[in-house]
Amino acid sequence: MSTPAVSRSFGLHRAGAVKTPGREAVRSKGWWAAHRFLLLRRLSQLGILALFLAGPLAGLWIVKGNLASSLTLGVLPLTDPFVLSQSLATGHWPEAAALTGAAIVVAFYALAGGRVFCSWVCPVNVVTDSASWLRRRLRITTGRAPRGGLRYWLLAAVLAASALAGQMVWESVNPVSLTQRALIFGGTLAWGAAAAVFVFDLLVAPRGWCGHLCPMGAAYALIGSKSLLRVSAAHSSRCNDCADCYAVCPEPQVIVIPLKGKDGAAPVITERECSNCGRCIDVCGPNVFRFTHRFDTRRD
Repeated sequence: MSTPAVSRSFGLHRAGAVKTPGREAVRSKGWWAAHRFLLLRRLSQLGILALFLAGPLAGLWIVKGNLASSLTLGVLPLTDPFVLSQSLATGHWPEAAALTGAAIVVAFYALAGGRVFCSWVCPVNVVTDSASWLRRRLRITTGRAPRGGLRYWLLAAVLAASALAGQMVWESVNPVSLTQRALIFGGTLAWGAAAAVFVFDLLVAPRGWCGHLCPMGAAYALIGSKSLLRVSAAHSSRCNDCADCYAVCPEPQVIVIPLKGKDGAAPVITERECSNCGRCIDVCGPNVFRFTHRFDTRRD
């Protein structure tokens, strides 16, 4: 949700910034450079889905399981840390393979940025990105997103509920699991969860689900809060206040201080809510942003 201060900082009164973000980038950098991280993310998401589909559809069992728990090539276990936390909250001690899988996932996302899962892996990201795109196309300005900290309260509530119920309460309604299940197996309930998230983001709360509610995203944000991979507004002097980065960013509040250099702030976006999606890099015609590491404080 944009605040008046953020809106003023980015000049959101310019209609073109909201209507067609990235148009200048296409003209100055070319179509591929203005969409490369978006396309790479979609290839990543589709590729991961294809690995799960290869078994049931083609009998090629490269990956068995789902995003909650999987086994790759029969040797590499991967376990979602949030799912494992729910299991531990119920009082159930998981098998050693599950613990090993969770440790591998935590180690990777602690370096790459926890919310890289949200933007590069999670199938719900396609749903929420589509809703955001349609909001811009239809010029829908109604709706109000809840406070961003709510997802952390929901994370705590899910773990508390799992402990009280003695079972993993979230997994039966988790849109991430249900969306993946819908894509692989279909089912009215599974598709209904994806549709509900789409309608919520489109009409009720802009960027509401991933940006403000999803407890799974909160868990990954905590895991990657000190991650090495970061986006930097290293060339902030080139900024022309077009606001395209703000229009496409799922967490626009993280851009303001690094971009504007307020109070001598470094250009690196270190907020844990940043999903390292790279869309700000894509749509920026002047090439203000780039991927780097958290210790790169250079600003031109």
